[in-house]
Amino acid sequence: MGKNKSVKTFRKLHKWPGIIIAFIVILFAASGIVMNHRQTFSTIDISRNLLPSNYRYDNWNLAAVRGSLPLENNSLLIYGNIGVWKTQENPDSFSDFNQGFPKGIDNRKIYSIVAFNKTLYAGTHFGIYKRLPTADKWQKVRLPVKQERIADVSLKNDTLLVLTRHYLLKSVDGISYETIQLPEPVGYERKAGLFNTLWELHSGELWGLPGKLIVDLLGLVTILLSLTGLLHFFFPKIIKRRKTKKKQVKSLVSTFKSNLRWHNVVGYIFAVFLIINTLAGIHLRPPLLVPIANKKVGIIPGTHLDNPNPWFDKLRRVKWDENLNRYIFSTSEGFFVAEESLTGKLKQIVPQPPVSVMGLNVFKRLDGQKYLAGSFNGMYVWNLQTGGVYDFFTGNPYVLPQGMSSPIGANMAAGLVEAGENAWWFDYNQGARPLSGKPFPKMPAEIREKSPMSLWNTALEMHTGRIFEHIVGPFYILYVPLAGLCLIMVLVSGFFIWWKVHRKKR
Repeated sequence: MGKNKSVKTFRKLHKWPGIIIAFIVILFAASGIVMNHRQTFSTIDISRNLLPSNYRYDNWNLAAVRGSLPLENNSLLIYGNIGVWKTQENPDSFSDFNQGFPKGIDNRKIYSIVAFNKTLYAGTHFGIYKRLPTADKWQKVRLPVKQERIADVSLKNDTLLVLTRHYLLKSVDGISYETIQLPEPVGYERKAGLFNTLWELHSGELWGLPGKLIVDLLGLVTILLSLTGLLHFFFPKIIKRRKTKKKQVKSLVSTFKSNLRWHNVVGYIFAVFLIINTLAGIHLRPPLLVPIANKKVGIIPGTHLDNPNPWFDKLRRVKWDENLNRYIFSTSEGFFVAEESLTGKLKQIVPQPPVSVMGLNVFKRLDGQKYLAGSFNGMYVWNLQTGGVYDFFTGNPYVLPQGMSSPIGANMAAGLVEAGENAWWFDYNQGARPLSGKPFPKMPAEIREKSPMSLWNTALEMHTGRIFEHIVGPFYILYVPLAGLCLIMVLVSGFFIWWKVHRKKR
């Protein structure tokens, strides 16, 4: 009697939550497969008109603009998630400057642009491009590295600096590049962030492309289990209706049994793997993210993270400081300084401004040894000589928060544009904000029309639940952990039912 009661309870836990969550799980799986192959899907865009209103550009928001570069004849380039557009020092009209980039908005996601030897160099998510003064389009530059995700492009006197997520590349002619693996920092421990480890476990990247393909298979299995589960729920009702109408049901009954058999077989084979993957996924979003965010763990041998490079996937921005005669690197581990020869261990700078996990969007040298550092945590004036860190907007000294704190600040600095006597900063939500001079011009319809959302970014918004924010408000943050826990309950109860009932029938 006790056994029958427990089976009955597990049937309820499997059936109703499974029906409710099936559509969400299909969304998780499909979006996850897309996210696992960003470059493959980089040519596919989604019109922002098909998305909720909070995904449409308004006043240059949503990180539309990251920075600017002045050119001759009072011309100005602005760049960011919208690609590259040309305007004047007093911006009023804009012309498309994206010729030569591959199709797809993700292929013209620009992190930095510099002018070197009268040639423009643009660092994008998938590599570096150059534009000669006599050319009318951008051309891909071949780099001596496998992973060409560019983090920053900068200058050191007569040398071009290209920073990938793993290495620093130097060139004196823009043709040949020297690849430099930065020395380890002082006090380096060969560990990985628990967040990064779980992230790569969830995506499968921990084991490279084979791992990704295995996780893709888990995504397809999830879709199959969801569809066969829904069919198992609706089949009896359809069969009953046909019986009432005295119609033939033999083929439907056969299909019903076959559907259940596949649901059970696939479910019990993959249940443990799906539970592990789901557990990893729910720790990548708040609130379960908070306790693991700063935790370090040992590197699993033989995995993607098992790399001799101490800066593997950690580099974000670089500046050469002539006064200090040192490099300054912004990394996922904080700010570090390095000597010109790049042979000695890097030293962490203390104190330093806070930087969002999304990275440093504004990094500009002011006067002397002062820097402007802006991210989704806010914008700060950083004095390297005195060690002072001050809020750019209020002038108040930065105070390190105690305990748990919000990962974003009141001012989410996404970019900075300077043009003559005018300057504007760009808030992620509010868009262009004047620092001096006149307001930034209204965003032209042409730029909005030519700046859709990439399929990859759309999948990310679906996978994290942010796409439902306009419906549930800030509670969307609970979408991943609640859906994940519900999925685990469905998987565990389903496995229990198979073990107690269907296993013996086989």
